[in-house]
Amino acid sequence: MGYLLPAEYAEFGLSAETSDAWVKAASAMMEAYCRRPTLNVTSYTERMRVPLTSHTVRLSYGPLVSVDAVKARYARPNRREEMCGDFALQCYFASAFGLPGQWTTVDPATLDVSLTTAEFSFAYNVMALCYSEAEVTYTSGLATIPDAVKVACAQVVKNAQATPGFNVKASKLDSLQTQYFSGSVIDAQVASLLRPYVAERLG
Repeated sequence: MGYLLPAEYAEFGLSAETSDAWVKAASAMMEAYCRRPTLNVTSYTERMRVPLTSHTVRLSYGPLVSVDAVKARYARPNRREEMCGDFALQCYFASAFGLPGQWTTVDPATLDVSLTTAEFSFAYNVMALCYSEAEVTYTSGLATIPDAVKVACAQVVKNAQATPGFNVKASKLDSLQTQYFSGSVIDAQVASLLRPYVAERLG
């Protein structure tokens, strides 16, 4: 599914006769650039490390809609973390009450969730301070496609349509060589519009 509807083509600078295939191709390129399967609302499951000092996890895909399920496990601090003082000491004490590496279900209602930054923190208690890894199932994406994404989609279509005809920098017929001004249809303007939706920590 494209991020522009046929009725919106003219509004965002495309010809009303533009083929839907152009918009679908542009939408797929945008998703590849953002390193995610879709910009629409969908469910993701991630496993990630939990920093010992801050105990705050930042999710890869935004904007965050909800955190649906969390499993976490704790482990003994490594040699680097042993230097963190009180945090590492509490982890050693907590390890006496369970086996490090055992997964525990965490109630999402106990988390401090920030939808704007796509982050969450575990509740402050001795056991929570020892979580070293979390597996999170969450919902993220755009319920309504904003104008910035639509503008980006239209611009990608224009850039693709301009290649190679209007994008040629130099051409040599004798060696069958053609140089273009830009190597990608995702130019600086499109990249700027899509920056809030690019996946974190992936690639």
